[in-house]
Order: sequence, then C-alpha cells, then structure tokens
Amino acid sequence: MFDEDKITFNEHGDMLVHEDDIESAGLLDVARLQKIESLGYSLDEDGIETYEDMQKVTKAIELIRREVSPSRVALAGIVFLLLIGVMASGWYWALPRDAVDIETIYLQRGGHLLMSEIHNEGSREITDVSLQIEFQSLDGEVLGVMSVTVEEIDAHSSLAGDNLEMLIIGHTVWDEYILSIDLQYTDYNNNVQNEEWSHSIGVWSSEYFRDKADRSTWPIS
Repeated sequence: MFDEDKITFNEHGDMLVHEDDIESAGLLDVARLQKIESLGYSLDEDGIETYEDMQKVTKAIELIRREVSPSRVALAGIVFLLLIGVMASGWYWALPRDAVDIETIYLQRGGHLLMSEIHNEGSREITDVSLQIEFQSLDGEVLGVMSVTVEEIDAHSSLAGDNLEMLIIGHTVWDEYILSIDLQYTDYNNNVQNEEWSHSIGVWSSEYFRDKADRSTWPIS
C-alpha cells in the first residue's frame, strides 16, 4: 500500500507524489488519496475512517435505490388495485344481494310517451315479478296503464319490451300528470317485496327517473 507518511505538498496545498512512489503504490492508491483530499478530509486515521464510513452509507443508499425502484413501486400499486378489484368482484357477484331498479323515460312525442325497464342488479335472481305503471291526471284519473308479469329475472340482467312502452294521445301536453309505479317481487330470501313510487310529470318535455328498491344483503341484513 501507499505510505501516507511520505506525502508532501507544495505551497498551494497540492499533493506532490514522486514517480517512484507512483510505481510502488500504483495509480489506484494515488487516485484514492486525491479523492479523499478533494472531499475535504485529512489524511489522518480519523479522516480515512470517516471516508470509509461514508462509502458504506453510499453503498447502502444505492442498494435501497435498487430494491425500491419505480418499476417495483408501480408493480406494488397494480397488485393493490387487483386485490381491491377481487374484493369488489366478490361483493358484486358472489355475496347474496338484492338490488332492483326501475328505469323510466318520459317524452312528449305526438302525445305522452313512456318507456320503462326493470334492472335486477343483485347477485341472485328474483321471482314472481310484477310491474304496473299508471299515467294519471292530477285528480287521480287513470289515463293509461302498462304492466308486465314474469316468473323470474336472472341476476345482473334487465327486462324491457313492448309491454313496458306506452303512448297516451288525446291529452294536452300543457298540463301536469302523475306517474305511479308499483313493483312487486320475491327476493332471494323468499320474502315478498312491494315498492311504490310517484312522480309529477308534464312540466318538461322529457324526464328521466331511476327508482331503487330497498337493498338487502345476506346475511348482513
């Protein structure tokens, strides 16, 4: 190794090394000493130990950077999102759940046009489904009726069709009317559910309604 006691300096503080010392010590040692001096450390034993400690810290930081890389952080985020998706999917598809919606659109098109659709968004089928929608005057007079009855609607499916479309003519579009909706079905727990909704229509030329039946989740509720 290079003998640090033989190091000499000029009047400006630069290190002077004889070429014989270079041959005996090797360029690697000289470069090491120059690096130590450039970092402001003395060449005594404490200074060298401090420099070596700093090298260890630098290596540790580089190791952490390699372990916690942006790609690994991104991968961990993706895995976390997948876990959330699996949990949500289990709730949506597997857990017994009752969720029924009635979607209704009202339009003024040569009269009063009504279109409805039943959405079973639960994870189990519903049975003995009956839906009746009445178009009434403000006095309660029934001016038009559409209804449908089916034995079963599968989970995550919908029901629409001609029976859930109705055009009422012969009544002015300048008056207000009442839309009365009556839904009945048997849920997964074999309980009969009855839902009723009422909406005022006629003020606007088009309106949209989405009525939600009470939600039930087994065995929570």
